[in-house]
Amino acid sequence: MKKIILLNKKEGETPLEALEGFRSRHKEYKNMPMTYAGRLDPMASGLLLILTGEECKKKEKYLALGKEYEFEILFGFATDTYDILGKIQPKQHPYKLEFVRVSELEQKIRKNLKFFTGKFVQKYPMFSSKTVAGKPLFAYAREGVDLPAQAGAPERVVNVKNLKFLKIRKISNKKLLENIERRVAKVRGDFRQKEILKIWQKNLKNKKEFFYIAKFKIKCSGGTYVRSIANFLGEKISIPALAFSIKRTKVGKLRKIR
Repeated sequence: MKKIILLNKKEGETPLEALEGFRSRHKEYKNMPMTYAGRLDPMASGLLLILTGEECKKKEKYLALGKEYEFEILFGFATDTYDILGKIQPKQHPYKLEFVRVSELEQKIRKNLKFFTGKFVQKYPMFSSKTVAGKPLFAYAREGVDLPAQAGAPERVVNVKNLKFLKIRKISNKKLLENIERRVAKVRGDFRQKEILKIWQKNLKNKKEFFYIAKFKIKCSGGTYVRSIANFLGEKISIPALAFSIKRTKVGKLRKIR
């Protein structure tokens, strides 16, 4: 029996669903203590480390390992979760991307990547499992309740060793809506899916528009939120943005064989 299991978490799954799915397929682990090291959001996919037995006690060591991701940023929308599984922020829309040329957007992206390289302070996104006063941030966000005044918004220093812009592509509103509907449908549990899909449908149906999606690779420290980088890159270039897709490809020296 392995001490460390490398799983390929599917898009739409929670880490716990991936772990329990593995346990159900491998009965020899039925009564074995197991945990995952390094959460992946439901809309993220890729390498998930599962620790078993005594290795569970070393979880903090694995959480501290550097990570590598391939991810895409959708320009034209921002949401409260910083990804497609969130409510579109109405104050920033509509945003007319037809007035922005590809070359102009590429230039803006390259010029501002320096702000997301090296060590910098990153606030935890409100839709995250970080605990404040014994309560996860996402609970405050969903209830519309402010954080305790004495606590404030939690933050941490992260280190991005390399952030590389790869390419950019266009997508029509029709194709974008089809993509989002298909992918959000994979998510189980209560993540506000019905409400969120209605908002996307309202914003994307019956409109002849297009949007840009840019692809990146990143090497970063443990605890870095890629979707936060997507959101704040949008703020830097004054174009709403969110993490369209995220795939973890490496943790420390561990890489899932495809």
